[in-house]
Amino acid sequence: MSRPKPATFDKKKIVAENRRARFDYSIDTTYEAGIVLTGTEVKSLRFGEGSIAESYAEVGEGGVWLINSNVPEFSHGNRFNHEPKRPRKLLLHEREVRKLHGAVAREGMTLVPLMVYFNSQGRAKVELALAKGRKAHDKRDAIKERDWKREAGRLMRERG
Repeated sequence: MSRPKPATFDKKKIVAENRRARFDYSIDTTYEAGIVLTGTEVKSLRFGEGSIAESYAEVGEGGVWLINSNVPEFSHGNRFNHEPKRPRKLLLHEREVRKLHGAVAREGMTLVPLMVYFNSQGRAKVELALAKGRKAHDKRDAIKERDWKREAGRLMRERG
């Protein structure tokens, strides 16, 4: 019997965050995925290095892959150091992979990594979002709504 996953995952140390993704995409659902890393990649991430700003995920043969994420070479690594921009496999349950494959194929959605972090057990995880791209007018609406909420909060504080 499996326990249900919490709404927000238990994040301990956030390594890399893709803040632009929440603006460029409308987020539908989020998934927590493990990531297959080599030893020098883990060490690099523990030092807080790494970027997922231009990265995306795709469902390919054998599972889901994180493409174009940058984990710089470990400074104290030797000849066994890793390649910085290699595709990395993401670990998800088979039914989640099938669901993501269907959403990407049928509905034209995109898999966007939101953040890379270490959980409470010290495992590297990726928060992956199933998202739909926003058009320019949708982005303008989001900016207007955000500004209005900020202004409304300011007015409420002033009036007590």
